[in-house]
Amino acid sequence: MELIEISGQDGGGQLLRTALTLSLCTGTAFEMQHIRAKRSRPGLMRQHLTAVGAAAQIGCAHVHGAQLGATTLRFMPGAINAGRYRFSIGSAGSATLVLQTVLPALWQCAEPSEVFIEGGTHNPLAPCADFIAEAYLPALQRMGVEASFVLQRHGFFPAGGGALQLRVAPCAQLRRCVFDQRDAAPRLDTTVLLSALQDQIGHRELAVVAERLGLAEDQQHLRRVVNAQSPANVLLLRVHGEQHTELFSALGERGLSAEQVAIGLVKQASAYLSSPAAVGEHLSDQLLLPMALAGGGEFTTAALSEHLLSNARLIEKFLPVEIDWVQEAERCWRVTVRS
Repeated sequence: MELIEISGQDGGGQLLRTALTLSLCTGTAFEMQHIRAKRSRPGLMRQHLTAVGAAAQIGCAHVHGAQLGATTLRFMPGAINAGRYRFSIGSAGSATLVLQTVLPALWQCAEPSEVFIEGGTHNPLAPCADFIAEAYLPALQRMGVEASFVLQRHGFFPAGGGALQLRVAPCAQLRRCVFDQRDAAPRLDTTVLLSALQDQIGHRELAVVAERLGLAEDQQHLRRVVNAQSPANVLLLRVHGEQHTELFSALGERGLSAEQVAIGLVKQASAYLSSPAAVGEHLSDQLLLPMALAGGGEFTTAALSEHLLSNARLIEKFLPVEIDWVQEAERCWRVTVRS
């Protein structure tokens, strides 16, 4: 079996998850060394091990080095199997990242599958469950992926305890898509999710977002989350276009005022809204892999993140594609995937 050697020294868990996905989809083995070497806690953490275990179970893989703190992993995939799967991270680690790791392999199966994952649903440095439901999966649907997603329980740091359920239908061949059209007048709305915290916090955040982005009262929403295992404050902003929805999020934390949380979210959204690009920074690197599996595609984005650049070079090791980018305006890059 062909084996690709990869250095994980300059990347985080994203490189490992991308390698796992591509290994399953192509049947190519890999060995990753120096995993997360430059992180404060190098090596595999619990959520990474859950992604490895999920990929191994779905792909009947042989794995060497799947231990907490390990910095070298060898993954040799077998046949992918559709089915009903349940995975538990056992912490507040991101359930959505585990989901994204195994989803492409499952849509390649000849039969439908169902996945149930327990862990964190709203984490820093990871797509939240709302982003998966409202931005990521609709983008995949344009490419031909039919999936239904349910957030069964919210899971916040530090306890976790959330639960996601996803059903995905077979998709033998993805469609090539172009994401470069922006709605001239997108619709905005904002939502605060609160667990075991006073409503006043949410109202202060909504007031800041509404003032700075010019939102009316019916564009502001406050939702209380019941039965969560940790207190939490999550602020969301949706930018709805005719063809595409972007979702931005900010998480409250100890020592950060409600106003600071809201200002951070507004800065994210304003950077996107001030650009002619169609795709936000977080979705941009996540579109590369399905576009590569489709054999091509294009999108415009306001900035080239480190995740996007490292993902592009790793994808090219597994698939016969070229990923290029060219700057079209001051805050607009066109990214193209070609076979």
